[in-house]
Amino acid sequence: MNEVVLITGASRGIGAAIARKCASLGKNVVINYKQNELLASNLKEELETKYHVKVLAIKADIASEEEVQNMLGEVLNKFGQIDYLVNNAAIDLPNYLAEKSVSEFKKVIDVNLVGTFIVSKYVSLYFKENQKGNIINIASTNGLDTNEVFSMDYDASKAGIISLTHNLAKELAPFGRVNAIAPGWVKTPNVLEMNPNYIQEEEEKILLKRFAEPEEIAQVVAFLMSDAASYINSTVIRVDGGLK
Repeated sequence: MNEVVLITGASRGIGAAIARKCASLGKNVVINYKQNELLASNLKEELETKYHVKVLAIKADIASEEEVQNMLGEVLNKFGQIDYLVNNAAIDLPNYLAEKSVSEFKKVIDVNLVGTFIVSKYVSLYFKENQKGNIINIASTNGLDTNEVFSMDYDASKAGIISLTHNLAKELAPFGRVNAIAPGWVKTPNVLEMNPNYIQEEEEKILLKRFAEPEEIAQVVAFLMSDAASYINSTVIRVDGGLK
C-alpha cells in the first residue's frame, strides 16, 4: 500500500504545496483543515484526479485533543497506517505589544505550539507501537533570529516548535526521525496581502531578493521524507534564501 502522509493546515499555502508534492510522489494524503472546507475539497479532488492517489480531507481543530484523537482514528480506519506527519498548521495575529491581548497571545500559542504537541503526541504513540515514523515540523526563522515585536506570540510558538522537535527526536529514537524546517518569507495568501512597499523592503534583506514559493518548502519536506535524508535527525533546516 502507498505510504500515508498526514499534513495539518493543508488546505492552502505551504500545506497545500506539501500535499501536492507528496501526492506527486505516489503517497496517499490526509488533508487536515479547520475552516476552508471548499479549498480542502477542491484540493482532494485535484490530487485524486491528477495523481491517482487516495486522499482524505478531515476537518479538525488541532488545538482540541478530542478532535485530534477522532481525526487519527478516522485516518487509521481508512488507511490502516500513518507513515509521515507534517505539522504545518499555524496562525498569526500580528499586533504590537500595547494592542496585543492576552487572549490573542494564548490563541496563537494554542494552535501553533500546543496543537503541534497534541498531534505529535498521538501520532508518536502510533509510531512507537510500530517502531517507525517520520515527523517534519514547519517552524520559522522567526523562531530563530528574525523575530518581530508585532508577532511575539507567533515567534514564541515557532521557537517552542524547534525545542519540541529536539525532544520528539529523543522520544522516537532510534527508530524514528523528527526534523524541522524554518522558512523565511514565503508567498502564501496572507503574505501576498501585505503592503507592497513592505514586501519590497523585506525582499531587499534576502540575498536572493525574493520570497520563496510554497513549492520550494515542499521540496525540502520531500527530501526529509526520503532515504536521502536517512541520517538527518533532530535538525532545523533554514529555507530563507539567505535572509539577513
